[in-house]
Amino acid sequence: MAQDHQILLYYLYRRIENSRDFVEEHRSLCQSLGLRGRILIGEEGINGTVSGLREATERYRETLGNDPRTAGITFKIDPADRHVFPKLIVKWRPEIVTLGLGPDDVDPTARTGKRLNPSEWLAAMQEDNVVVIDGRNRYESELGRFKGAVCPDIENFREFPDWLREHADELRGRKILTYCTGGIRCEKLSGYLLEEGFEDVSQLEGGIVTYAKDPATLGRDFEGLCYVFDQRIGVEVNFTETRSLISHCEKCGEPCARYRNCSCKSCNRKFFLCEPCEQTKGRLCSPACQELVGNL
Repeated sequence: MAQDHQILLYYLYRRIENSRDFVEEHRSLCQSLGLRGRILIGEEGINGTVSGLREATERYRETLGNDPRTAGITFKIDPADRHVFPKLIVKWRPEIVTLGLGPDDVDPTARTGKRLNPSEWLAAMQEDNVVVIDGRNRYESELGRFKGAVCPDIENFREFPDWLREHADELRGRKILTYCTGGIRCEKLSGYLLEEGFEDVSQLEGGIVTYAKDPATLGRDFEGLCYVFDQRIGVEVNFTETRSLISHCEKCGEPCARYRNCSCKSCNRKFFLCEPCEQTKGRLCSPACQELVGNL
């Protein structure tokens, strides 16, 4: 199949004046180009991922590059043979990445961790007294993660401060490396760690998706797949080893990278479920949800 589409992943922390008005303007631009995806805009910047025909995505990149509000964005680009989003969503948010600190929110343009390129990151992971922290949600790290990484059991990014308070003593005095999908969450996460008194904090510049494509690393020491927020769900990272899944169907235990949401509306937990098990055992994630649904 001809790969005549592209997928763009990008972010930019920069104060955008009249950001609410910019939402409508940006939506019109995307609609005129036939783009689909999800874009968040706020006073602190823009965070988006879109898909479209190659010509349309290139015009989009050019337009953003020529606009002083968005000039300088680094785009992560993947070829595709189709759209990977069902529709276009452009929304305003108080934070483009929600850490939930209110007036004490971290400003990545003022303070953030040291940025490591993929080669530097790979070398740093081998050093003594290092702890690698996955800055993503639980369901993302379950699909794939760096070997030996600490993966917080959190459902969303704003839970990280509570997790850190519980584990701070274990991390004191160690060199901290943080990573996420494309780098945007670690801009805030590493800054927050510095604010909390951790002195040696670094982040993987460009995130997992950049690390996977770097010819010097080719995704070395990453296990499983990288979760992405589109219809692909998971993408390859480690091109130095034969592909292997680290995630398993919760019903039968077989290797599985197929996510489904629990059909119990009060739960809705995302979990791994292979197609045969869904057909024979349903889409409830636990006995507790089965009991709850049965009693309704």
